Amino acid sequence: MELTESHRAYWQKNLNITSVLLAIWFVVTFVVSFYARELNFNFFGWPFSFWMAAQGSLVVYVIIIWYYAHYMNKLDQEHGVAEVEED
Repeated sequence: MELTESHRAYWQKNLNITSVLLAIWFVVTFVVSFYARELNFNFFGWPFSFWMAAQGSLVVYVIIIWYYAHYMNKLDQEHGVAEVEED
């Protein structure tokens, strides 16, 4: 199957956003956790290291998922491959 220019642009944008979001995931999961003990400042009344371990990373993961779904829905509509809802 021959890919059109629209297909190539679609997949390039998909790979770009996936790369950026995976980089954010990596930083939140490994880098922030690795340096958490050095992050000794209060954030909403709790030590930042505790907040990131208990709540912060989960919030970031949910935001990543929401943003990816929102972005891909918009990209699907832009390239004419959006799902059609049936009544």
